[in-house]
Amino acid sequence: METQPKKTLLHAWHIASGANMANFGGYDMPLWYPSGVRGEHLSVLTRAGLFDTSHMAVLTLRGSGARELLQHCFTKDLDACLGAGGSCLIPGRCVYGAFLDSAGNTIDDAIVYQLCHEAYLVVVNAGMGGKIAAHLAVQRGGLSVHIEDMTDGVGKLDIQGPTAAKILGSVLLDPQTTFDKLGYFSFKGYFSETSLPIEPVRLKDGTPLLVSRTGYTGEFGFELFIDPAHFVRLWQMLLEAGEAFGISPCGLGARDSLRVGAVLPLSHQDIGHWPFINHPWSFALPYNGAQTGFTKSFLGSKALLAIENPEFTHAFVGDDLRKVTASDPAVVLDASGTEIGVVLTCATDMGIGRQEGRIVSIASPDKPEGFEPKGLSCGFVRVKTRLAPGERAVLKDRLRKITVTIVEDIRPGRTARRAMREML
Repeated sequence: METQPKKTLLHAWHIASGANMANFGGYDMPLWYPSGVRGEHLSVLTRAGLFDTSHMAVLTLRGSGARELLQHCFTKDLDACLGAGGSCLIPGRCVYGAFLDSAGNTIDDAIVYQLCHEAYLVVVNAGMGGKIAAHLAVQRGGLSVHIEDMTDGVGKLDIQGPTAAKILGSVLLDPQTTFDKLGYFSFKGYFSETSLPIEPVRLKDGTPLLVSRTGYTGEFGFELFIDPAHFVRLWQMLLEAGEAFGISPCGLGARDSLRVGAVLPLSHQDIGHWPFINHPWSFALPYNGAQTGFTKSFLGSKALLAIENPEFTHAFVGDDLRKVTASDPAVVLDASGTEIGVVLTCATDMGIGRQEGRIVSIASPDKPEGFEPKGLSCGFVRVKTRLAPGERAVLKDRLRKITVTIVEDIRPGRTARRAMREML
């Protein structure tokens, strides 16, 4: 019997706004609105976009053994993960990594937030809350940890783009304090009244929320967590406040094209049931300085270091905006026409184009005068042999072939890490 997809609290708003809807992760989600994916994509690069991300799952881990459990199950070393020197995760900071099985295969990727000494928030993908909670419970052993799956119990939305701080600040009670020292992958506040020793962030009416300097677009912005009772109102407040700044509601289509241009993986597509290694996201693994091993032992680490016949995931950029369909399936051919792998993702970043042999973004500070991006295809391939940046490959599905270049980065001029003072 086919299960009907869930609906977020904004489902009625999406329908009334003319969104094209589809099942994603077990939820009926907007793919795009009448403005279209291109318009939404460019809005995030030049102004701001608002995303309903309440389909994402949220867990909390509390107790004296919470950190030890995460150290065992999460790829990132929480004792050496911040800054160039590798300092430990502290309250108010968060970090990206993955949960693996004993074979080193990906169960899901996640962001772990440290709320206080013995409490953590874990954000995983849609439909994965129960699976990750069960995985952690199996691995808990005798550790004192209370694991709570808060799926559908938290309202979450993302506001992304260069005017995001101006828009968000206009609905906050004390924006100056909130934004002060709020660096990339840091957060302030909480989304429900709690005894945790965290300074609150409040809307002008006093409603608490958690404000995180993170996102899935590669651009400056925030992920906001709030009690579901206030979620729809927060969405409407931000749309009204953002009208003067050209804000656009955005669907999963723009979310996908933006994240690919920012070289960010989609779980269960670009990372999945294969070893979580030899990919563009090595920062999610706790490599030592010499890159010869890890700074800690974790579930799956021995398997990752013992792989004898590795495969490699690489990012690519096409010569123009033409794409292949990864699910066709699309394959990768080398210069001799030999099949060497598969295409994981192929999307179009509509905000970039080529000028005099280099990739330029509509948001690049040094873009040529009058630059209008035509868009370039980009994505990820998984191949049997390591390819070097600059190497050419052919992607082929049943309808077409396109020639692409292996790259280390895609969309230039991304703003995610830009200092807050520059964006205010």
